[in-house]
Amino acid sequence: MGDGGGPDAGGEHGDDGRGLDRRHFLGAAAAGAATLAAAGLAGCDTGSGGTHSTPSTPTVPATVAAGDQDWRIRSLGPSDAIEGYADQVSVLPGDEFGLYVSTTAPGFHVSAFRVGWYGGAQARLVWRSDHVQGQRQDRARLIVPTRTVDASGWRRSLRVPTHGWPEGAYLLRLDDDNGHQRYVPLVVRSTGAAGRTLLMHAPATWQAYNQWGGYSLYEGRDGSYAHRSFTVSFDRPYDHSGAEKFLVYERALVVLAERLGIPLAYTTGIDVHLDPSVLHGAHAAVVLGHDEYWTPEQRAHVTTARDAGTNLAFLGANTCYRRVRLEPGSGAGRDGRPRTVVCYKTDFHVDPYLEKHPTMATTDFRSGPGADPESSLTGVIYEGFPTDAPFVVERPDHWVFAGTGVRKGQAFPHLVGVEYDRVRPGDPTPPHAPIEIVGHSPLVCAGRSSHSDAAYYTVPSGAGVFAAGTMRWIEALMAGGGDDGRDHGMVAATGAFVARATENVLRAFARGPAGRALPAPQDNVRDVYPA
Repeated sequence: MGDGGGPDAGGEHGDDGRGLDRRHFLGAAAAGAATLAAAGLAGCDTGSGGTHSTPSTPTVPATVAAGDQDWRIRSLGPSDAIEGYADQVSVLPGDEFGLYVSTTAPGFHVSAFRVGWYGGAQARLVWRSDHVQGQRQDRARLIVPTRTVDASGWRRSLRVPTHGWPEGAYLLRLDDDNGHQRYVPLVVRSTGAAGRTLLMHAPATWQAYNQWGGYSLYEGRDGSYAHRSFTVSFDRPYDHSGAEKFLVYERALVVLAERLGIPLAYTTGIDVHLDPSVLHGAHAAVVLGHDEYWTPEQRAHVTTARDAGTNLAFLGANTCYRRVRLEPGSGAGRDGRPRTVVCYKTDFHVDPYLEKHPTMATTDFRSGPGADPESSLTGVIYEGFPTDAPFVVERPDHWVFAGTGVRKGQAFPHLVGVEYDRVRPGDPTPPHAPIEIVGHSPLVCAGRSSHSDAAYYTVPSGAGVFAAGTMRWIEALMAGGGDDGRDHGMVAATGAFVARATENVLRAFARGPAGRALPAPQDNVRDVYPA
């Protein structure tokens, strides 16, 4: 989001960025019936440095396994009750990763839940550790020049092998002996997505907003933008529940996509940055509700995939707004994969890359040096925060809205917010790509009247690109369901509308290049925005 509006698009955070109020916590809740399916083998670092194993049962295939209603957090307790981080943001199936846990309790155990449909339970237990001895880890250090909070000095508590874990998005729940809990998010990534729909999770954005230890890319311990971090580290826990951004902006889409039964693959923006091969042959790539921080490499790889025929769905807003670098961390024993996100923003003039590599200076993509607004990829451009407005249908007969029964001008209250994108005539757009505005929603942001736009375009490769234009699109999938406390007043009818439109997009895009099978977009930008 734009700077100066606070560290969280929802505007709610604890005094030190490590607490979680009741309303935020409800974002972690979900309904469903459950049976347990434990799987895997645990290696636990004991206090003496040895290991022991946890008895286990074979993994149940994800396609037939029952869900588990006990995946959600019941009690957070004090901010230091239990908290931890993984030494990888993603792993391949069968890889091992480390967990670094600090707790005031004598001990804890870890449960790994895979997020999915599972008959409505929305998660399944795939692995559980044995009891692990607890320890209060050392205080994280502050790297003063970049104001980076770094807990890489923590001792590893647990080694976790992932043999038999299906690809997907995971919540590792830490349960201490006193009944308090936190999450650690993890993606078990796919090696490729040919013929599948690729869900691209956004850990760089999760980390940018992470206020754990008092610092994020938005503010410092004193709450000021001037004292924010220039670099943030994955070698520290996440604040709040431990998985706030995933729960609010990503989880519901994973659940819906798995319910539809379309072939899926999973990755992160960091993995796309490192290796574009996961995109090769993908029928579609889905960018989730809040994916703001991209490297130039990630953006180039996604653009190349589009130009090779991969459909793109941008199901949020403020996408690809910040230009960042990824760098290794300082933790001993790491494998060299990125552990820090660098973004100097408005202080890019002190970015050490500016002089020798000016296009790598970390600021907004639309800003110099090397200005390249995100609209050339997304078709829409980020404009503002905060707002709260109805989503207004512009093209009711468009295939995105098939089966919804909507009328032109029909409004869905509160669906536009808290950040929004729009089509802005004169901004760069994809070449040879007619843009059709399918939703055109009047709003007021910071006292100024404007619009949010949902839009669709195609390119010569046949790829179709849909942009929702509002950060609440995925949040709306939970509206009226009673399992989330951040529905912003959206009702069940809004949830049903967004669910059907999203289903239309996912099913159409899963079949391959949408521009070859669906009606061509009818460019209406000049009609919607007359000169």
